[in-house]
Parts: sequence; C-alpha cells; structure tokens
Amino acid sequence: MKNYIAPGDQFPFTASGADYASGDGALSGTLFGICTGAIADGETGTIKTTGVFELPKVGSQAWTVGAKIYWTSGGNATTTASGNTYIGVAYAAVGSGAGETLGQVRLNGVPA
Repeated sequence: MKNYIAPGDQFPFTASGADYASGDGALSGTLFGICTGAIADGETGTIKTTGVFELPKVGSQAWTVGAKIYWTSGGNATTTASGNTYIGVAYAAVGSGAGETLGQVRLNGVPA
C-alpha cells in the first residue's frame, strides 16, 4: 500500500502551558491520550490513544466494568459526563472510598 502512513494509535502532541511526565493524560483538542515520554512546555512528543492504563480518578466514586469514563480539566478520570471529555470505559471495578484514587481505563482512541 503506497498510501499507508502509520498504525494510528499514537499521535504527536505539543505541550501548552505545562510540562507533562511520561504516563500523564493529555488532551489534544478532543483526542485523549497518555504521554509516552516526558514533554516539556512548548515541545512536541507522542501520546498513545488506545490500550488500558491506570489513571488518577476522582475519590469517593465507584466504577463498574464498562462504565463510561471522562477526563476532567483537573486531570482526573470520572464517571461524570457534564463538562468533561469522554475518554473510554472502566476496565476494572473500583470502590468508592475516598482513598481509592486510581482506576483502570480502556482508552477509546477516538475524539470525543
């Protein structure tokens, strides 16, 4: 195939207004991904848009497997849709304890 470019599960991402560490969640427009390496403010790196990742979540919020997950402007995953960006589904159930602040998310790989 002469027109094949790439698998499409990784995209270039330019950090704007903050530095990003490897493993941080990042929004590029409405496309969400996980930084594959550190990206300094103003620099371009790569985000991975598919796969299962452990992400910081809103505490005191239970998740069930397959629940829709959204990304907040504060950098947390949540089941609350209003004002947030859809990123995928819960890969594993997690309890609602205030200290339960990590959740596994299967990224959907498509813009919200």
